[in-house]
Amino acid sequence: MQPVFNRYINYLEAERNLSFYTIRNYTASLLEFFAFLQTSKINSLHEVTRQVLRDYLAHLIDRGLAKASIAHKLSAIRSFYRYLLREEIIDTDPLANTSAPKLDKRLPSFLTINEMKQLLSAPDLTEPLGQRDRALIELLYASGLRVSELVSLNLTEVNLDTNEIRVWGKGNKERIVLMGQPAAAALTNYLNQGRPQLAGKKANNALFLNRYGQRLTDRRVQKILEKYDKIAGIGKGIHPHMLRHTFATHLLDGGADLRVVQELLGHSKLSSTQIYTHVTRSQAKKVYLAAHPMARRKDDDPGNS
Repeated sequence: MQPVFNRYINYLEAERNLSFYTIRNYTASLLEFFAFLQTSKINSLHEVTRQVLRDYLAHLIDRGLAKASIAHKLSAIRSFYRYLLREEIIDTDPLANTSAPKLDKRLPSFLTINEMKQLLSAPDLTEPLGQRDRALIELLYASGLRVSELVSLNLTEVNLDTNEIRVWGKGNKERIVLMGQPAAAALTNYLNQGRPQLAGKKANNALFLNRYGQRLTDRRVQKILEKYDKIAGIGKGIHPHMLRHTFATHLLDGGADLRVVQELLGHSKLSSTQIYTHVTRSQAKKVYLAAHPMARRKDDDPGNS
């Protein structure tokens, strides 16, 4: 299996142009699947049947994995078997009629505008790390960037004259993201004060640096947000993707067109953006009171004037 697996990973990198993080996740899922096959005394890809796949799904469920995790693992295996069919390594796909557990539909979690203000005010702007963190949080909220896109940013990709950033997203697709004046101001402050102190004498093109002058990692960004979640007293378990959810939710609540939000998020399918078409309670109440003829107070009724 190893030579075929190696060729498949090269295919993901060279032909499908998938991101480092996607390839890493696919690799982990497939290695875990191969370990299960070995334990089940299955030594060839040709021996994998629909029943073997069902046994593997049962194994994952018995381990107590979330439905979303099982779906991601099955997606990696499905992609691998499509490759095997394409390369004529196998004749039939054992996953053809195998489906992942139905996912529970959950609305994305997001921060309110007041909670976002609390989070933004938490960093200490007298310190280089605080200046970095304020710029980082402002940019995540202003642009809707994925954390992988954020930590991959280089200085040359930021244009503070136009408040635009050139980003390479999933599948190495290029797009332009925007930022408002608060994010641009925080970024300017970080670039002029905080970043030079963090960089020291080290030459590094990365936009966001850690205390050692090296490129910030996605894991570190997660820790930074957890820190300020506690400092601000919000207590929502804030993570980078929650700020992406917040970006999309606040845009749509403000009246932005769904397709514009799709482009800004870098979604290839509109269905990926439609999960954000939920509305906050305050927005729903506002629309209801404005639109429903029997919801207005009597003294607000134009007919009583």
